[in-house]
Amino acid sequence: MHNTKPLGGRLVSWPVMLLAPFAVLCLLLIVKRLVFGLGNVSDLNGGFPWGIWIAFDLLVGTGLACGGWALAWAVYVFNRGQYHPLVRPALLASLFGYSLGGLSITIDVGRYWNLPYFYIPGHFNTNSVLFETAVCMTIYIGIVTLEFAPALFERLGWKKPLRVLNKAMFLIIALGALLPSMHQSSMGSLMIAAGYKVHPLWQSYEMLPLFSLLTAAILGFSIVIFEGSLVQAGLRGRGVNETPLFARLTRLTEIFLLLFIVLRVGEILVRHKTTYLWHLDRFALSFWAEMALMLFPLVIFRWKRNRKDPRLLFLGALSMVCGAAFWRLNYALLAYNPGNGYGYFPTASELIISIGFIAIEVCAYILLIRLLPVLPEQHRHNETKNSGEVHEPTHHH
Repeated sequence: MHNTKPLGGRLVSWPVMLLAPFAVLCLLLIVKRLVFGLGNVSDLNGGFPWGIWIAFDLLVGTGLACGGWALAWAVYVFNRGQYHPLVRPALLASLFGYSLGGLSITIDVGRYWNLPYFYIPGHFNTNSVLFETAVCMTIYIGIVTLEFAPALFERLGWKKPLRVLNKAMFLIIALGALLPSMHQSSMGSLMIAAGYKVHPLWQSYEMLPLFSLLTAAILGFSIVIFEGSLVQAGLRGRGVNETPLFARLTRLTEIFLLLFIVLRVGEILVRHKTTYLWHLDRFALSFWAEMALMLFPLVIFRWKRNRKDPRLLFLGALSMVCGAAFWRLNYALLAYNPGNGYGYFPTASELIISIGFIAIEVCAYILLIRLLPVLPEQHRHNETKNSGEVHEPTHHH
């Protein structure tokens, strides 16, 4: 049986103290942007209508927040119950990732006071890919909140709301599996409109939505391994050993990696873009860097013993995260050239806000796993191990 409990311990630990100043600076700069305008903190211009807040905070950030979506498909759609202990930590990371991604959109919009019109019928622009993305993301943040709510209800001892929520959980999970499939592919569709302004190695009118969806799956599964490895390292053997689960998860991730690599290379061959690969400019080097980062895990995990090594699991997950994230940064920003002499480089304020988002997420994650039942309970794992029995995980949040 799969039980969870709060980790406990000091709320103000050294990672929180280290990252808290970045979080405070981030919030102060957001206030400055909202009061004095977008140009006061960013380098955005007519050629680059969005920059690092969208390319990194939103596109990469929500990709990294796809752990809950990826595990929902694995556990509830394909009935891989062995991954159930990983669901709550992934949902918590998804909740923060999507919420901060939504905040990055808010501060990126020039006239942010017009945002309420988006929710008013009669003002809907149903022809816009951005409209579909915004609708799905807004609803999904609510869905992930409901998926994670049982952890809070259990901690507060609210048994009746918990029973009511569990009865509706099958519908909530179904929506949680569907919505990211829609808006993650739409995030790829966004840059189709940019046409020739996106370098040919990344521009693909047919494949961008599929590539975006595949990288979401890669980022979702690999971030679960990456974050789980960091948590285990921080616990120093005091928690449940989830390395066998991470090892099995790499096999799932490899399917999406192979699909992405084959389709990516196939698209370049079919569209006769191979000449761009040998120019040795920054675009060709970026492409080969992406490929190397994606291929590295496939190579090291060919040997089963490597999957059992926590350090190699961590390095493989980090490589997958960096490869998929780099592809998203490239197609949305680094491989984009509007022409007419426009250039863009994020200001110090933009970078601090992006770093601050990461700091907020990490601090909040540490605080909540200490306060709420998120991580698997150790003594239950030890009882199972000692008795030699195999228990099927329960299918509840």
